[in-house]
Amino acid sequence: MENKMIVVYKSSTGFTKKYAEWIAEELQCTLADYRTVTAEMLSGYEIVVFGSRAHAGMIDGYKKARELFQKSGAGKIVLFVTGATPNVAEDMVRDFWGQNLTVDELSKIPHFYMQGGLCYEKMCPPDKWMMKAFAFFMKKKKDKNPYEKEFEQAIAASYDISDKKYIAPLVDYLTK
Repeated sequence: MENKMIVVYKSSTGFTKKYAEWIAEELQCTLADYRTVTAEMLSGYEIVVFGSRAHAGMIDGYKKARELFQKSGAGKIVLFVTGATPNVAEDMVRDFWGQNLTVDELSKIPHFYMQGGLCYEKMCPPDKWMMKAFAFFMKKKKDKNPYEKEFEQAIAASYDISDKKYIAPLVDYLTK
């Protein structure tokens, strides 16, 4: 698989990079940082696996990645996204995909979600301030519903809920 597949990642706090490394290792394929990738580079691959984080409800860097993929002429793109939401929150994950991919993309582009976590220590200042502001407002809010109580706890401090087992559906898809 070495020459037919590449895993491209865009990582801010390390969770996506960790998953990308695990995937590339498992598939024995090329690994590349999003910042160094060109359409010409991607043109040498049949399959481009693009991974990024969920950021403010969006797939960080997906627009540019999609443009690079389309210009490259590579045969297929596969997406994975990492985020702080646990994999078991299937409705939230499904809603996220529906907000980020067109109906056509949802049916044609294989997409996988992998829980990661939060790392305040590695966040850029604007992201850290935004998350700390959410945490402050959630703490002050009265009459929280169960989701809001869980959300308040989840954003209170850094945590890592990533696990190599979450790459299995993507790896299985690509190896069958």
